[in-house]
This record gives sequence, structure tokens and C-alpha cells, in this order.
Amino acid sequence: MMGYYILAGLIAVVSMFVSNQLKSKFKKYSGVYLRNGMTGAEIAQKMLLDHGIRDVKVISTPGMLTDHYNPANKTVNLSEGVYNQRNAAAAAVAAHEVGHAVQHATAYSWLTMRSKIVPIVNIASGLSQWVIMGGLVLSATSAIGRTLLLAGIVMYAIMALFSIITLPVEYDASNRALAWLENKNMLTREEHAGAKDALKWAARTYLVAAIGALSTLMYFIFRYLNSSRD
Repeated sequence: MMGYYILAGLIAVVSMFVSNQLKSKFKKYSGVYLRNGMTGAEIAQKMLLDHGIRDVKVISTPGMLTDHYNPANKTVNLSEGVYNQRNAAAAAVAAHEVGHAVQHATAYSWLTMRSKIVPIVNIASGLSQWVIMGGLVLSATSAIGRTLLLAGIVMYAIMALFSIITLPVEYDASNRALAWLENKNMLTREEHAGAKDALKWAARTYLVAAIGALSTLMYFIFRYLNSSRD
């Protein structure tokens, strides 16, 4: 178990570093005000219209960095620090979330795949940790424990797969956002550079999550294989 705690600790440290960097970048580029004077909500609305999407609403949601696109009710949800703000960070986040709306409208394959496994992931995320821990404790003394551990690994593998599938979804949304911002001359060179840097660090949070999930999965598989030899 000590190996698991060390691995979890390392992943947590890296994740915290990237998260803090993202917050720092968001704060920095929140001070780069847009010359066009548009708010995050206005940029989101314009990007939707430019892509011919008229059935998606742009709404405000409480919190910081709580921005997301909801495909169920077709809403682009922008946080308080994005919806009414007129800076490079707000522009980047707003355009990124609309990027997901564009993916949805064009049936982007990776987004469709991710959406299909969401219900399974929701179930697995609530059970996998307890099943795996129980399996690790019992695997040294019983076949039932090893079976339990294997079941937990399968559930965790689904969660790891979800994290990996999320990577192309997030990177593609950022690429769509930056391409639109540049092609429509929405930002100055300085503003665009800030938006690009902010989205780069946002993407790294998903990259760290995927690497962490895959590393943890490999650890559990290693433990299972070792328990099978005993």
C-alpha cells in the first residue's frame, strides 16, 4: 500500500503545481484588457453565430473556473470571472467552451465517444476505490480478494479511458477557439498570445489527470499480477 500512497502523493503534487499555474495565468491575463471591449459572453455568442449555431444559450454560472459546456441542455456556462469580463483570459475561456458546442454540433467523434461512457464512468467512480482497496487487503489471503481487485481494476480502467479520451476533446476545443479568434481578428497579437498561454495551461490539467490515471492503473495491474503469483 505504501507504493500507492507515494504514487498518489506525486500525482497530487504535480496536479497542484499545474492547477496553481493555471490560476496564476488566468489572473495574469485577466489584466490584459481587450481593445475590442467585448465581454466573454459577447465573444461566446459571436463565435456561436459565426458557426451557424443558434440553439445554444450562453449563461452565467457561479464560481471561478467553473466554465463548461452542457450538451444536455445546450448551454455554454461561463463563470463570473469570464461572463462579464473584457480581457484575454475571459476571451480564451469563452471561445474554448464554445469550441465544445461546435464539437457537439458537428458530432465530433471523440466528444461523442466520451458522452457515451459518462453514465458508466459515474458508476465506476463511486465504487472503484472501495472495491480496489478491499481487493488489495484481501488479495494476499484469498481468491475472492483477487477477484475483487480485478473487478476494481476494470472499473478504474474505464475511468482512465475517460481521462485519455478527454485529451483530444479538450485540445481540439482550444485549437478551434484559437483559430477562430485569430481568423476573425478578435484579438491583438498580445491578447492572442495571452489567450493561447492560458489555454495551454488549462489543457495541461487534463494531461496530468490522464497521466495520473494511467500510472495508477498500471500500479493496480502490477499489484494484481503479483498477487496472482503468490
